[in-house]
Order: sequence, then C-alpha cells, then structure tokens
Amino acid sequence: MVDRFHDDRQRAPIGGRGRSEGVRTHDDFYGGTLAGVTAHLDYIAGLGCTSIWLSPVFESNSGAYHGYNINNYLGVDPHFGTIADLADLVDAAHARGMRVILDVVLNHSGDNWSYPDEHRYYYSGGERFEFGSWRRQDRPIPTELRNPAFYHRRGEISSVEGFDAAPEAQQGDLFGLKNYVSDDDEASSELIEVLIRTHCYWIRNVDVDGFRIDAAKHMGPLACARFASAVREYAYSLGKRGFFLFGEVASPEDHVIDEYLGQYASALDSGGTVFFGLDSLLDFRLGAGLPGVLKGFREPALLFDRVEAQRARSMDRGQAGRFLVSFIDNHDAFWQQGGRFANGAPDAQVIAAAGYLLCSLGTACLYYGTEQGFVGSGGDNEMREAMFDHESAGVSLLNPACDIYQEIAKVSAVVAANPVLRFGRVYFREISGDGRAFGLPFGNAYTLAFSRVLYGREVLVAYNVSGESRSDSVIIDRSIHGGAGTLRYLYGGSGVVPVEASPDDSVRFVRLDLAPHQFVIPE
Repeated sequence: MVDRFHDDRQRAPIGGRGRSEGVRTHDDFYGGTLAGVTAHLDYIAGLGCTSIWLSPVFESNSGAYHGYNINNYLGVDPHFGTIADLADLVDAAHARGMRVILDVVLNHSGDNWSYPDEHRYYYSGGERFEFGSWRRQDRPIPTELRNPAFYHRRGEISSVEGFDAAPEAQQGDLFGLKNYVSDDDEASSELIEVLIRTHCYWIRNVDVDGFRIDAAKHMGPLACARFASAVREYAYSLGKRGFFLFGEVASPEDHVIDEYLGQYASALDSGGTVFFGLDSLLDFRLGAGLPGVLKGFREPALLFDRVEAQRARSMDRGQAGRFLVSFIDNHDAFWQQGGRFANGAPDAQVIAAAGYLLCSLGTACLYYGTEQGFVGSGGDNEMREAMFDHESAGVSLLNPACDIYQEIAKVSAVVAANPVLRFGRVYFREISGDGRAFGLPFGNAYTLAFSRVLYGREVLVAYNVSGESRSDSVIIDRSIHGGAGTLRYLYGGSGVVPVEASPDDSVRFVRLDLAPHQFVIPE
C-alpha cells in the first residue's frame, strides 16, 4: 500500500527483535510515496522478495489513498510523486533483479460522475438509469472516457449476494465507483481499446513487469480476454516475455476459479469460446481457509482438497502452483473478519504461515507489515497501517532485526537455494504416533506435513499446529529413502533425524520432535 509503506524522509528504523504495532491512520492520504518505496528496496529484497505489487498509483479522487477511485489513468497521483518517480522505482528494482507489478482497475472508474440529482440508485432488474453530470470538467483522463455510453449505469450492487450473481455482478456499480460496460457490443469494444492503449502506455514508458487486475470477477469475459491478450502481445513486442497478469476473483469456490485458470479455462458466448487470458489468480480459497488451519480452528482436509483441485488445472502436479498467487492476509477486510493473520497469533505462527506460503504451491505474496507482526483488524483502513509515523520525526517500523522478518528471510533463502521447493510436486503426508498406524491428520492438534518431490529429491515441510510439544512420525518417499539414512534440517532445527522403517518394511518415516508451533524443513 504505497500511501502507508514509507515516505521519502530519512528515518532510522526502530531496533530490537520484537514485533511492532503499525501506526493507525485516518481514512485519507497519510504520506507514503513512490520515492519512499525506492529508498527501502533493500528492506524488501532482504525478505527474499523478487517482485513488488504496488497498490494503484494513478491519480485518484479526494481521500482515495488506496488508489481504487481513479480519475486520471495517465498520471501518477501527486500524493505519491511523479511519473519520473515511478520510473526511478522500476529502474532501481530492475537493478536488483526485482520486478514491479502495477495494480490496475478495469472494471470501474472512480466516482467521476453522478446520477441525476445525485440520486443513489441500486441495481433493479437490469434497468439502465439516466446519466447525470460529470463531477469535474477536466476528468476523467483520457478524455475518451468522458462518454456516458461507456458506463453500465445500472446503479450500485444491491446486496451481498449480488456480488456473485450474474448479471448484477458484472453490471452493477461497486458502491460509488462507476461500472464500465464490458459486454459484447460496440461501446464495450471501444472502451476496452481505450483501456488497452492507456495501460500499454505504462508498459512502454515506465517498463513495468505485470498488472494485477482488480475486480476481475466483475468484468465480462470478453473484455477481460481482449485486455489480457492485447497487453500481453504488446509486452511481447517490446521483448518482455515474462509479463505477468494476475487477477482478483474474490471467491472461495473452485468452480468459479476454474472458469479463469488452467488448460480448460474458458467461457462460451454467442461468438464461441472465450479464454480469459490471465496467468494467475489470487487464491482466495486458500487465503480464506489457511489461517484457520494454521491456528488450529479448521480441519486440515481443506488443504488436502486444495491440492487435488489444482491438479485439474495443470498438465501434471509440477505445474499446478503457477496458476495461483497465495496469501494469508491482504488489504481488504471483507473476507477476513478477524483482521490480519498476526492478530492473536504468536510470532511462531506468523513465521510458519509465511513459511507455508513460501514452500507450498503457488506464488507466495506477503502483505506489507506481516513481517513486522502487524495486527490491524476492523475495517479496510484499520488493516492498512502505516510503517512510519509522520508525527514523530525519524520513526520507521521497517525493522530488519525483528524476529519475524529474520525468519521469513531465512526460509526465503532456503527456497531460493532449492529448486525442489519451487518446482517440485506436492504430497501431503500421513502421520503416526506409534510408527505403525499412519493417516492424514485431523482435528486441531497434529503435525501438518507435506513433501515436495523433484527428480529424485524430496524436501519435507512440517509444522506443529498445536500449542503443545509433539512427537509425530511422518511418512516420506520410500523410493527415494529406501535404505537407512538421515534427513538434514535446512531450516528450523539442527543436525539430522534418522530415517526409520515400519515393522513390515512397507513404509519409510522420520520422527519429528517439535516445539509448539515449530516450523521445520528437513531434507
């Protein structure tokens, strides 16, 4: 969140190994800048991050520090800096081997116009309402967007259910933000061409490496496909073969996610088959369930089912992870009523959660402040704490000495050094208390373990969900560990653990003695 990460003043970070409480802010611009991000790239890189996803940086309407209320798609919001500041950030990130991804908003414009007499209309059976007036005579930019035909004008989505009900979900306004047309008609085609050219401008002039597409679930499939395909082709024409497009489809349902991703992802309309064109999605199903599992509130079967669901999207188990961006918390409160993951969680649980993301399938995404143990809860703004205090000169919460930061960095280094943890197949492992009767874990006190296997190598990842010490036997691959041997701790433990065989020699396992909430990676 650019407004909340850091400003461009020189500030010495607080010290010590303990976590920090983020600075609470008013629901308005606070002072973070692009130059503030650039000045602290070493802090981000120190965590092992290879990319930065920025909240929208385009000029927004009054108070919209989060960037989702855009009035100028061709300019950087002055609160954040200038186009040159964004280009400097991208150049500095590239010099460190890091990529920069912009959050883009294609489903809706900002609150740039009103309905007649400022009336607040709600979606009602698809009725189209009259256009009122533009709020400013010089916005939105580009000027092509000043066309009332480019907006559905169906009023606001009328209920919680409406956010998932077609066609209301694709045609209704998101609160006061005005929904663009995204249908298979002339106005929609003209609009999407404007949005394509507008965003290609940023690829060419700033050299960004990808887009996160906000509210992709609320776009029509044809509009999403046209944008993604055209932008990808433009990036290719500039030699950017790795341009990354991932979308926000805020749903915990696999059948919804399956419409967007994988080898079978497509939709049918009157013109034939439409492919959405996205590389990946934010994994809301995992994000909604993983915190509860890691804290012992939910059954682990959710995670086992998650792997099986991903298999259907890929040619083989080794490819399954590339279709999803995994996370444990982010900037929106609607799906995480308990607040950030660290709210109510000890350091060890926060470290294990980040470790799980880094070692499991998917592209791990760490929300700023998690590495410092931020605990914000309540509404959106309460979960978007600042990492600096502009009321106190010199105060910065970007503390690399914090235990959570340090441990995440260690796990990241292990993952970076071991291709098996990035590309290997995933198998959740059965456990046993006596080394004889093995089964997948259940309940809220157990060792959660999975293996990643890549061409004759196996790395085990294990976490004690319980708040008490545990000693569990965990199955490992018999074909890789056929004889006697040991596993060496790559993270979280010291020395080695012996490989054992079941009495009938049918199973190979290791016995892991784990402290409460301990997270380990043995190979």
